Amino acid sequence: MNSALPDPSTPFGARVAERLQTERIIWLITVGANGVPQPNPVWFWWDGDSFLTYSLPHAARIAHIRRNPRVSLHFNSDGDGNDVIVFSGVATELPDAPSADQQPEYLARYRDSIDANFGGPKGFAGDYSLALRVTPDKVRGFLS
Repeated sequence: MNSALPDPSTPFGARVAERLQTERIIWLITVGANGVPQPNPVWFWWDGDSFLTYSLPHAARIAHIRRNPRVSLHFNSDGDGNDVIVFSGVATELPDAPSADQQPEYLARYRDSIDANFGGPKGFAGDYSLALRVTPDKVRGFLS
């Protein structure tokens, strides 16, 4: 387990652990060349230590990460500004990683959306062909 995560025996730590397993979308924030934060919703798989996500290889976020690999990720709040969880860490390109259609956990999580929007796993893997790993080194937030 990633040592940056809060103790799962605490209320906040338990909520972080729950949301890592149940949320389908997380916001990935990179920093553009002009210094402006650039948030993008992404699909992800949490492996216990880091986030795995896939990107279009020529997406602006890739250029941002190549310039500055420091990123943040966060889940949506509850709509009233509570249930806030923000991760900060380092993003790394994984050019030799298996493609999305070869990641059973990722596919299990997003199969319906992949089938509906990309014609199946091969279509998604062809478009979103660049794997990224984000390893968090800090987690902050609050429940209420």
